[in-house]
Amino acid sequence: MSTPDLKQQVTELMDREAIRECMARYCRGIDRQDEEALRSAYWPDATDRHGPYQGSATGFIDWALKKLAKDSERSIHNIANMSITLAGTQAAVETYFLALQRDRDAEGVAQEVFIAGRYADRFEKRGEEWRIAARTVVYDWLRPMGAVHKTEAEHFGTVRAPLGSLRDSDPIYALLDAVQNQKG
Repeated sequence: MSTPDLKQQVTELMDREAIRECMARYCRGIDRQDEEALRSAYWPDATDRHGPYQGSATGFIDWALKKLAKDSERSIHNIANMSITLAGTQAAVETYFLALQRDRDAEGVAQEVFIAGRYADRFEKRGEEWRIAARTVVYDWLRPMGAVHKTEAEHFGTVRAPLGSLRDSDPIYALLDAVQNQKG
């Protein structure tokens, strides 16, 4: 293997890893309602077609955070199979997701739903950074799981702590701060 081939392969591996990390930031952002993480996953001029929302990614983030703050008790997005087709400074990325969400209905009753689908994303590399430039969420499965009849303490018990929470009160943020403060 020649040096230019190796350099190109390493660059492609780094590009793929940057795209994976961006997807992880998106999931943390939406689940923890972390505006900074969400905005860092999209380019400012990006678009998003996401269920009932269709428009700018900036508008999607504003809409989603407002809706989540009003109706959502908790969610967790898991990303699975990811296919990345690199083409210069663009990439076509298909990422399968599984999401469990607990939202309050119109009467304020907590309802759980399981959703599976795919993010069909066009990523762009600007400078050295990859972010989403255009997203379409493809829905493949939805299963309402009904009303929640137990409190968080009853669900998890006292031995399963700490519980995931929103924004900077989630345990991951203390860990990130500790690691970043040790960088030196």
